[in-house]
Amino acid sequence: MPALEIVFYLFSAILLGSAISVVTVNNPVYAALFLVLSFFSAACIWMLLQAEFLAIVLVLVYVGAVMVLFLFVVMMLDVNVTPMTEGFARYLPIGLLMVAAMALQMFLVIWTRGLETLPMPPERPEDYSHTAELGRVLYTDYLYAFEIAAVLLLVAIIAAIALTHRRRPGTRYQDPSRQISVQRGERVRLVKMNADGEES
Repeated sequence: MPALEIVFYLFSAILLGSAISVVTVNNPVYAALFLVLSFFSAACIWMLLQAEFLAIVLVLVYVGAVMVLFLFVVMMLDVNVTPMTEGFARYLPIGLLMVAAMALQMFLVIWTRGLETLPMPPERPEDYSHTAELGRVLYTDYLYAFEIAAVLLLVAIIAAIALTHRRRPGTRYQDPSRQISVQRGERVRLVKMNADGEES
């Protein structure tokens, strides 16, 4: 067996094991860590397919930013996992049945076609740049779609800012300048009380 197939099956086994662990472990912190391992294994498989740009984007964006933020949120919140796992045993048989059906379908597809007939990416020269090629295709063939997506994102950002900063009637706001300039006499009132409770 070639070394490429050995590495592919190794990373695929790690990816499947970590993906199963994401939905089976009880601790949400462990689930987030297994999800990080799943993303990293998928990035390694993309590297084998000569998709270096997608692999590094997956590591930097999802593993380096999104999952770290998600992990911090999970660690800061005291998540009670007991209600989440109460119905796990009830839906386990149907879940295993669906997993077995999908695995059988994937095995039949691979077995009928064979791994040798699957197309592999052609060898690229050493000075080939995926980033330059992606930029060329994005700004030539898909320029209008890219600009429309940019406009939609800009409209969404402006709408979110407008909804956040709108004035709501009855809402109380704090004025820090008035809070710092207040004197002690405006906040504290000393009252002398007699023993019978009457104010002197």
